[in-house]
Amino acid sequence: MVTLPYLFLCAWCSRLLPQLGLKLAMDGIERVCVFGAGTLGWQIALQCASHEHPVNLYDISQEALKKAEQHITSELESWVEAGSISAEAKESAIRRIRFEPDPKKAVKTVGLVIEAVPEKLDLKRRVFEELDAVCDADTIISTNSSSIRVSLIEDATKRRDQVLNTHFYSNPWRSRIVELMRGHMTSDETMTHVGGFMRSIGMLPLVVRKESTGFIFNRVWRAVKRECLHLVDDGVASYEDVDRAWMSYYGTKMGPFGLMDKVGLDVVRDIENVYYGESRDPRDVPPRLLLEKVERGELGVKTGRGFYSYPNPAFLDPSFLEP
Repeated sequence: MVTLPYLFLCAWCSRLLPQLGLKLAMDGIERVCVFGAGTLGWQIALQCASHEHPVNLYDISQEALKKAEQHITSELESWVEAGSISAEAKESAIRRIRFEPDPKKAVKTVGLVIEAVPEKLDLKRRVFEELDAVCDADTIISTNSSSIRVSLIEDATKRRDQVLNTHFYSNPWRSRIVELMRGHMTSDETMTHVGGFMRSIGMLPLVVRKESTGFIFNRVWRAVKRECLHLVDDGVASYEDVDRAWMSYYGTKMGPFGLMDKVGLDVVRDIENVYYGESRDPRDVPPRLLLEKVERGELGVKTGRGFYSYPNPAFLDPSFLEP
């Protein structure tokens, strides 16, 4: 028997459910924008798209967008060849990425913007100010900065409760971790939404409990990187022997200098300058060895030469570690 209270409940639910459905849709981050199509930018976009999230990948440079598309296609083809995904999955992932040169279109109706521009505070603040002006009111804005705390950027926006650091590492499909760090006013809701999104793209979110330049892993890596650079700059050892020591002991495919080449020596320099800007410790000044490489345009993998020459660096030769 259908009772009158039951009919009233059904009528009330019929009015509420559309609103509830809208709220649930807003709470889940679906479409994202990656703002900057450099090395980590296109990799983050690929990680999102390969986990069925639509992505707008923006860059001010059409050439950068073209290169990003080539890198993404090449990476997906290697996954197909390795049997990790099907050819159909590759095509689906590519279709989910929109390569967008218009910043306003890039951020339209997205739940999260991940800024991935060069590691310069003034530039990031300018980008955050521009994003704040054109993004929807409920859009979360994050920075992928590897050394700059979002608290140094947040007051460039009027949404200080909706900004945070989302720090990815190279090849996120292999590293599988992302570090989340609050600003001064980042809300619990923002952290929860972004943490949930990161899990949806196969990443393990690591929460930095207290603001820290360098987050978690990079605090460790920075100490290694600084000592390696000074070992060579001080004339104690060659960069090849430093890498040989590391590779032999830890069984890795490359050493610290090979890894710096992969990151980009200009990026390494910029990060070292951030540390020095905070500490003013003379030992934190980027060593001449690094500065001279950057001045000569020897930036690593992306320019074909850094500490090693590419695409066939010496450390990949089996003889590199032979007695």
